[in-house]
Amino acid sequence: MSLVDELKSAVTPRAALLVLGVLALQLLFITSYVGALHHPKPRDVPFGVVAPPRVSASLVERLDRLPGAPLDPRTVPDEATARDQILNRDIDGALIVDPTGRTDTLLVASGGGTVLSSALETILTRVEATQQRTVRTVDVAPASPEDFDGLSAFYLVVGWCVGGYICAAILAISAGSRPANPQRAIIRLGVLALYSVLGGLGGAVIVGPILGALPGSVAALWGLGTLVVFAVGAATLALQAVFGIVGIGLAILLIVIAGNPSAGGAFPLPMLPPFWNAIGPALPPGAGTWAARSIAYFKGNDMTGSMLVLSAWAVVGTVVTLVMSSLKRKPGTEPIAEELDTPSGAPLR
Repeated sequence: MSLVDELKSAVTPRAALLVLGVLALQLLFITSYVGALHHPKPRDVPFGVVAPPRVSASLVERLDRLPGAPLDPRTVPDEATARDQILNRDIDGALIVDPTGRTDTLLVASGGGTVLSSALETILTRVEATQQRTVRTVDVAPASPEDFDGLSAFYLVVGWCVGGYICAAILAISAGSRPANPQRAIIRLGVLALYSVLGGLGGAVIVGPILGALPGSVAALWGLGTLVVFAVGAATLALQAVFGIVGIGLAILLIVIAGNPSAGGAFPLPMLPPFWNAIGPALPPGAGTWAARSIAYFKGNDMTGSMLVLSAWAVVGTVVTLVMSSLKRKPGTEPIAEELDTPSGAPLR
């Protein structure tokens, strides 16, 4: 047998296409992570200004015209309102101008990301210095001392996402990418749901009582984790039902390559480039990270959008999986999978 024949026998056209697909995922991984994280800088950070009427408008205008547009400033009536808006996650910081002195107060929330709060402190210190004023920083929602750089919520959600798509991939690889019938699809979804409950609980207990990395309600984190794991797993099952084994690659593309760098974990959303800033909240890692930080540091505020996003992934994934399982297959498709998906290798009826 010639070398060309050996090559054709060892590497089938299908295998070659899959290898090329893996290469594409690898290059996209590098592009996405480096593109999102290589040069973080604040852009249009929602920011409040509390100042006497005679200086408020000019100060907002000056902050709005800073080079690179790092801030999106707006007037806030008083310090109490500014604190409430930060805790409600409407703004990420606020400057409280002291009309009787030369030291102003900067309110930040490191629980939403210490990198962003540090960036705000640097920006406002420079702005104040040009007016011969100083600034003192007050953290109204501080990150836990055990939560370095506020990353624990992000890593927690990444772990939940990894569990979700690996569980779904194992279910498909072991018994065919598309369930043989709706009953099998329901069983797979049921197994995934049970796995999600256990995975959500395990993650919440590890970061809470065991490691003390995140404050907040263990029950709330458990519920969030269950939804994150199931949403990612259901989406992966759906992609596999539609695209076969390629669906696993598509799940990695959505969750790992697009979702993780845009989640606002390593750098909060206002510090990411526009593309990643835009897609992050719509993907499970971003929605999950936002919700986990809200539970830990912001009294559970502003979670509705994230929970709707995660619920949509869960519902759509479930529906697509069930619909695809009810469709008749063409003869000869996925013969190995079908054989595995029937008891004792019995033929499908």
